[in-house]
Amino acid sequence: MKASKKVEFKITPEIRKEIIEIVDARIREAHVTREDFSELKQIVKELAEAQKRTESKLEAVVEEQRKLAEEQRKLAEAQRKSEEAIRRLAIGLNRLQGIVGGIGRSIGYALENEAYRMMPKVLRERYGIEVEEKLIRKEVKGKEINLLGFGKKNGLEVVIVGEAKMRLERKGVFRELEEKVKIVREEYPEREVIKVLVTHFSTKAMLEEAEKAGIIVIQSFEW
Repeated sequence: MKASKKVEFKITPEIRKEIIEIVDARIREAHVTREDFSELKQIVKELAEAQKRTESKLEAVVEEQRKLAEEQRKLAEAQRKSEEAIRRLAIGLNRLQGIVGGIGRSIGYALENEAYRMMPKVLRERYGIEVEEKLIRKEVKGKEINLLGFGKKNGLEVVIVGEAKMRLERKGVFRELEEKVKIVREEYPEREVIKVLVTHFSTKAMLEEAEKAGIIVIQSFEW
């Protein structure tokens, strides 16, 4: 039986060089991995800090939104109360206007009622107009005539058309009277129209304008 021969393994310079290169490569790979891991840890740390800051800001935003919502509710409630107060005020004003309007109409009718009694005398004594029939309030073609009456002036038949106003201060009253005069002329074309305004007070300018327009103005103090 033959004895085994021992094999010698000898590291040649070439093999040594290659081993060194392999080891160096592994070391480099291991070094890069550690650096990447350290960088990853830093990134995770920064992300965690950023998340904390974000959460803190988010909490602040949520708190501001909560405060804003509370303020909006308060404003909405204040607006509701204001609208309710305005609604009640409007109702009160409407009622007051109704009352004032009613008082105004009552005073206006009182002036007309006085005019029915006192105008015939004033017209006769100051303007030579004899009222033959009682002055009345009458609707003619859908228009209410405050003062309507029939009489004679210098032997001619006339129809008296009058308006009663608390105060004569605006020229619009002349236009109103002329509209009613036109209707009465159409209704009684055979009679001359006498235009009259009865009032408690008239400005000087209105008296002058009335005279130009051929309108008799009778103020209550005159009777």
